[in-house]
Amino acid sequence: MTHATTFILCLVGFASLAVAMERHQKGLFGRILEARATRWTRTAGWLILLSALVVVVKGQGWSIGLVSYSGHTSAGAGLVFVALAVHGWLRPKRRA
Repeated sequence: MTHATTFILCLVGFASLAVAMERHQKGLFGRILEARATRWTRTAGWLILLSALVVVVKGQGWSIGLVSYSGHTSAGAGLVFVALAVHGWLRPKRRA
């Protein structure tokens, strides 16, 4: 259960951090979000990643928990990266 929870939290955290970037906002929403919304999503992303660290360290201890956290963050970030890349490839291109 700890692994699933940690992975989901890492995935959501990195997705929030990606949405906080102007480049991804344009690609996903077609516009840039307000500064307040961008700040909120960035803060939420970091807090979610921190909560994932707390969950995994409570469940597995510091030694194994940090190694597990490293793997989950890598997998979560990689999955968000691939999802953004696929979204970019599948999105219809605008003609200038």
